[in-house]
Amino acid sequence: MENKILRNISIGHNPKDITYDNLLTWNKEWVENTLNEDANYFKKLAQGQHPPILWIGCADSRVPANQITGTNPGDIFVHRNIANMVIHTDMSMLSVLDYAVGFLKVKHVIVCGHYGCGGVLAAMSNKQLGLIDNWLRHIKDVYRTYSAELEAIIDEGERGKRLVELNVQEGVYNLCKTSTIQNAWKKGQELSVHGWAYSLESGIIQDLDVTFDSAEKLVDVFKFENK
Repeated sequence: MENKILRNISIGHNPKDITYDNLLTWNKEWVENTLNEDANYFKKLAQGQHPPILWIGCADSRVPANQITGTNPGDIFVHRNIANMVIHTDMSMLSVLDYAVGFLKVKHVIVCGHYGCGGVLAAMSNKQLGLIDNWLRHIKDVYRTYSAELEAIIDEGERGKRLVELNVQEGVYNLCKTSTIQNAWKKGQELSVHGWAYSLESGIIQDLDVTFDSAEKLVDVFKFENK
């Protein structure tokens, strides 16, 4: 079974074979193989979750949190959207954050972008794509903030990589500006916020060295007073 799992992870299924019915068939095969390894696996999994990590990542199908970190179901609480955005009006993201920090008591929140992100590259262009333009405008705002640095990068591919990193960086900052994160820190909760970038070409995650474990480094205007 181990070799079969490794083979599926490394090369995946042929897209032509991925049909609605096959998904259900493969599910049954996965359950059977898993139970052969641990007869109580699903019973233990159903007892509850205590993940130490909240992952805010891109919806790109090539960046699954568990696989690229070598973790198992139950290890990472996940929120994904186009280009791993952290937007203060996104109630879905904020609800996930509040539950993960307030109830699951995660110890780390990770914003993980990836090089070659279609959303970031689209935001760098002047093309009109439709409804998603409103979402990508937030990345354009990141570009505007760092326009001097970005436009000094001649190679467009390298400029795109840097915008991926800056978009993650701003996501980390935006998380730290939330009352959810700041209130957890005020209560003495062990909690750090990090920024990562994943390479599709190498499979390696790069720590962008953007980590917060308190509100000290925030500009004063973003620091909430105690209730």
